[in-house]
Amino acid sequence: MTSSRGHQGAHGIGQVEKQLNRQAEAATAIQGENHTDQEVLAASQEHSSELAAIIDVHNE
Repeated sequence: MTSSRGHQGAHGIGQVEKQLNRQAEAATAIQGENHTDQEVLAASQEHSSELAAIIDVHNE
């Protein structure tokens, strides 16, 4: 049961990440992109992979 909940949580996180990426892409299309935006995007992707590793460990 725990792994099922963990899987659902991971799936939910993936959906949230996709939505945030779509919003960021839309904002970039409207406003343009600057150096700070690029740094934030890079940092968000690093944290995402760290979170995925944590989730994987807990699901094993």
